[in-house]
Amino acid sequence: MHNDVTATGHAARIATVDALLPAPLPFEVSGDTTLLSARAGATGAAGLATHTELGADSPQSVWRALSEHRLEVQLSGPEPGAALDALLTRWDEHLRTLARPGDPECAAVLSRPSRDTAGTAELLHHGFAPTGVIAVRPAQRLAAPGPVATPGVCIRHATPDDLDTAVGLMLELQRYDAQFGRVTVRPGAGEVVSKELLRQLERPEPQVWIAELYGRPLGMAVLQMPDETSWIKHRVAAQRIGYLSSLAVAEAARSAGVGTALAAHAHQVFDEAGADVVLLHHALANPRSTPFWYAQGYRPLWTGWQRRPAVR
Repeated sequence: MHNDVTATGHAARIATVDALLPAPLPFEVSGDTTLLSARAGATGAAGLATHTELGADSPQSVWRALSEHRLEVQLSGPEPGAALDALLTRWDEHLRTLARPGDPECAAVLSRPSRDTAGTAELLHHGFAPTGVIAVRPAQRLAAPGPVATPGVCIRHATPDDLDTAVGLMLELQRYDAQFGRVTVRPGAGEVVSKELLRQLERPEPQVWIAELYGRPLGMAVLQMPDETSWIKHRVAAQRIGYLSSLAVAEAARSAGVGTALAAHAHQVFDEAGADVVLLHHALANPRSTPFWYAQGYRPLWTGWQRRPAVR
């Protein structure tokens, strides 16, 4: 009952924060989840704790710690910051029974609606740092009919012959993003990236695009179309969702308009597919991607907070 009451109050709070946030539902507890609760005065807090493990050879291992403890949070009442503080204390007690102290491959992670800033100071106090963002761009199908051409830039479908170029661009992007806490470049990363990109390139209509600058392939974008994005559908109040998996530009071509041309082309592809919104992940501290994406019409929807190691 307490969980239902908190979920109802939390839904009412979130509805006033951001129209693109989906309506939250009461937590469903299963055998591999733990429901945590806390209170601060008249404010209730509920958290659903989960734990997942990945192998180092998994394509997803680049984007997270191998052992990840995650907490979904719902807050209801007039003191959400204090309630979150109490819930994080309760989660810390829970983690100390599960996680090995000091393990760099074990992380505590939670996501908060970016515009719901209550509890930010409490997250910092508990040692969490904001590392990544899910950003959203609503469709602009009533805007200009198509992207403006960038001199010297030609964008085309990638083919299997572009594999080496695509792998090089992806690894360059990962090495750069590894500075900001969202990416871990692991031994064998080249093989993992190559296998995943080859799978994409061998599809009948691969949504992998190469940008050539005066004939040299120096940029790449990878898209997921609305029929492939059910995995992130719960993050946004929209029916048809495009996901921009990655956009990489070689260092030699930065500031030449290649990234802007690729983004504009991706948005045209998504608009033609009838996407209501486009989502992407980016590293919050990246001094290039954060201003770039917001100049392309994106804004933060969810902010990911991380503490790594999970227990110090």
